Amino acid sequence: MSFTLFHGLRPDHRTDAARLYWAVFGSKLGRVLGPEADALRFIRRVMDETHVISALDQHGDLAGVIGYRTHEGTFVGGSWHDLAAVYGPGGALWRGVCLSTLALDTERRAMMVDGFAVREDMRGAGVGKALLTELGTEALRRGFPFLRLDVVDENLRARALYDRLGFDVIRRRHSRLTEAVFGFRSAHVMMRDLRREAPPRPRRPATRA
Repeated sequence: MSFTLFHGLRPDHRTDAARLYWAVFGSKLGRVLGPEADALRFIRRVMDETHVISALDQHGDLAGVIGYRTHEGTFVGGSWHDLAAVYGPGGALWRGVCLSTLALDTERRAMMVDGFAVREDMRGAGVGKALLTELGTEALRRGFPFLRLDVVDENLRARALYDRLGFDVIRRRHSRLTEAVFGFRSAHVMMRDLRREAPPRPRRPATRA
């Protein structure tokens, strides 16, 4: 199956992107952002199309997305006001506290992967690898020598993909809070050194006085 990559997210793909995101992360976020209809409203509201790369199938439909986080923003973020707009002030308060437990420590050298999902019928077609590779190129273009992501212990399929694509485990995160709220206790922090893949810069010819 053929596909193309597109930097950004078309306005008519926001709903599909929200559904893809929820299909992957709903089991983890469902206790906090559910019910599903409200979760999709929130995700659609806060998605930043400047921090995502889309994969489009041969018909132009959304086949996958990979979001990212920099100091300028993140793909799926949102504020208390965004939560309040969907869940009301009371619902926003406790949801904001719960979501804060997922906050990643910043890594200034690394571009953070924030949301990575491929449509089920497009899995195995190379979409995931292409998205991660393109994100690596974008990270280097923005001056980041590393890509970083967190993968929960139970997600063995994703972990295998990241291993194949050159990500190394740099540490493991443990939290009883995330176990209580989101249903997982530990995750592997993985990093990919993009400098190993970057082509060498051409040397300038020597000049003579």
